[in-house]
Amino acid sequence: MTVLLEVAKQGLHALFQLLIHPFYYIGILLIVLQYRRQIMFERKLFHTKLHSLISETWRALLWGWIGGILASVLMAAVGATLTVDAVILLWIVSLVFILFRVRFLCWAYAIGAIGIVHVLFLAIPALADAVPRQLAEAVAGLNMPSLLALAAVLHLVEAVLVRIQGTRTATPMFYGGKRGKIVGGYHLQGFWPVALFLLVPVQGGSAIALPWTPLLGGDLWSGGWAIVGFPVMIGFAEMTMSRRPQEKVRMTSRMLIVYALAVLLLALLAYLWPVLTLVASLLCILLHEALLWYSRYDESRRSPIFVHDGRGLKVLGVLPGSAAEELGIVPGEILHKVNGFPVKTKQELHQAMQVNSAFCKLEVLNLEGESKFLKRAIFSGEHHQLGILLAPDQDALYYAEEKQTHIIAYMRKKLVGIASKPSGTKPM
Repeated sequence: MTVLLEVAKQGLHALFQLLIHPFYYIGILLIVLQYRRQIMFERKLFHTKLHSLISETWRALLWGWIGGILASVLMAAVGATLTVDAVILLWIVSLVFILFRVRFLCWAYAIGAIGIVHVLFLAIPALADAVPRQLAEAVAGLNMPSLLALAAVLHLVEAVLVRIQGTRTATPMFYGGKRGKIVGGYHLQGFWPVALFLLVPVQGGSAIALPWTPLLGGDLWSGGWAIVGFPVMIGFAEMTMSRRPQEKVRMTSRMLIVYALAVLLLALLAYLWPVLTLVASLLCILLHEALLWYSRYDESRRSPIFVHDGRGLKVLGVLPGSAAEELGIVPGEILHKVNGFPVKTKQELHQAMQVNSAFCKLEVLNLEGESKFLKRAIFSGEHHQLGILLAPDQDALYYAEEKQTHIIAYMRKKLVGIASKPSGTKPM
């Protein structure tokens, strides 16, 4: 009971630390800008929106707290010796890195880079003398096994959030495919501002002994402990033209779990044999890049699936709460017949829908290629295609440019973002 009261007291103090931390609100601002940009893309492509800025932002905040509690529990078991200076340093390095690539906001890059500099400062004192003394002391005094363990735990939490929320973040898009064709696909991207509460060993901290012994830290825990609260940004960004969103999310989640376990092993090795810290820091970065490379490789060797074929019109997505969602139509299925008429173009679809303005009969080929027959009344004010978003055809005017950019170009891209279809694009 005494331990619980002390944890509650320390937790309230850590909560206050978190709420006054400016980086927490910077993270929220980045999320708002991201969802605003996403909704602008949806309006540009489909003349409607699939997500709500307010609800998605609140959902990101909620899951950030849930993920933070999970990460905090895991880190309490692992043990951490982070300082406030280390947290500030990680945020500063991350914000500098996103001036080059947005994906570098991930702390795997900041922790890996700081680990490399940490080893160099210890091995070559002349390098440490070339920077301000306070910075050199902060970097040299870092506990790299704890930082690597933090990277592992954050990616494990990210894997869980991706698995639970990844599909919800999916936005149907038009991409430039092979041979100049415009094809359908999905952009999956989610960011969560994680509220992290770390149990850290502090000389002169709480005199109440912990009921367990953290994995890392050793004798440092004998001097007392405290709880430190600070924000962390985690997130993922993927695109797919060859898989359904659910499949891509499962694949990404599995790869993140493998990466997290690998980095946790590296943290343990660096703790047991400090000479391996440089190797562990390098691999923290390189393995993360390997995840991105494999995802791009997997896409390059597969064919796009969100393209129309001779059987009918491929469904790219459905509007939330629409008639299509009520009927159970899912992305990847094919509209084969509408009101008894085969449909292979949007014009044929519109003509078939006008045969009966009050009722609609559909023959849809499911993901296994088998026919399912659906019917429903059409009410005034409903989406003219029952909420069905179709894959692009030869008349598509826009497509999304998919390339890595720095943060300034990324934010500017929310206004331009979608490039006009090149004049040389051929019909599909």
